[in-house]
Amino acid sequence: MQPNQKNLNKFLYPHSSYRGQVKPENLLFNANLQEFAQKVSYIANLETSGKLSPEEAYSQIKILWKRLKLSKKELKIGSQTLLDK
Repeated sequence: MQPNQKNLNKFLYPHSSYRGQVKPENLLFNANLQEFAQKVSYIANLETSGKLSPEEAYSQIKILWKRLKLSKKELKIGSQTLLDK
């Protein structure tokens, strides 16, 4: 990958350092959450510029939200087990 391409990727797909409890499921969910936020930002910008209708933007964001919720459920984020108490 060329240096300019690396800079472009860092600009287009920024990632923040994770500062929460370090567990594999938390790290994976954090990556999913950052990807969700980035895609919502793109969709919002496309809707604002008139490239997407409000209905299409809403529909796409709703699909992304459902995927994020499913990820949370599958990774058992926020659910406590008897061992965690």
